[in-house]
Amino acid sequence: MSTDLATIEFSNRQGERLDAAFHPGKPDRGLVILGHGVTGNKDRPLLVGVAEGLSALGWPCLRISFSGNGDSEGSFGEATVTKESEDLRDVLDQLPDDLKIAYCGHSMGAAVGLMTAAVDHRIRVVVNLAGMIRTEEFLEREFGDVEPDEGCMWDEPGCPLSRGYVDDMESIGDLLDEVGGLARPLLLIHGTADDVVLPEDSEEAFEAASEPKSLIRIEGAGHSFEESGYEPLVSAIHEWLGEHLR
Repeated sequence: MSTDLATIEFSNRQGERLDAAFHPGKPDRGLVILGHGVTGNKDRPLLVGVAEGLSALGWPCLRISFSGNGDSEGSFGEATVTKESEDLRDVLDQLPDDLKIAYCGHSMGAAVGLMTAAVDHRIRVVVNLAGMIRTEEFLEREFGDVEPDEGCMWDEPGCPLSRGYVDDMESIGDLLDEVGGLARPLLLIHGTADDVVLPEDSEEAFEAASEPKSLIRIEGAGHSFEESGYEPLVSAIHEWLGEHLR
């Protein structure tokens, strides 16, 4: 399994190559796919730290950059929750059919995972790290003063705010229905000091979700958990996977 996953060249339905990095683990453990947030990529320190930590504990991990992000092909202006959910399903299509899969998403990457898992039962376990639930509220809070197709996200020149992104976030509104219908193990981890995706997103998701579910609050941690380090995340995910990825 390790050799196959390490050598797969992933692409999406548009034919765009998706950059990925594989971390080996025990072959019988399945696979943890890690997805990044908006303006991110597979090499963000959080994803690298979690993947390295889980791999050291025996969990094979695959970090991916969605199309238009990092070294993946495609246009950032076309990157939306909906398109990235399609990317994730395309990645699943290129994996072995009998592989036990968990998905761990950060921020908007968590919204991607929920949208995907709602329609694709190949994802057996879902882990949200500072996961975005209320997409429309996030859009208004962070980018409400930015003109679509003219300005950029957080003034980052390579990250234009596209009309397609705005329309997609408004169309989704929130993912509480997807959470409520998930019917699979859901682990939510959120920093209490997160001012990008508010902790209330995870709290509302926890209330909407069915069992088994767990909400872990990391005291004083911000959106990317630098303040607490990644060890608490790795430990909690390791325990959750050991119990539910079977």
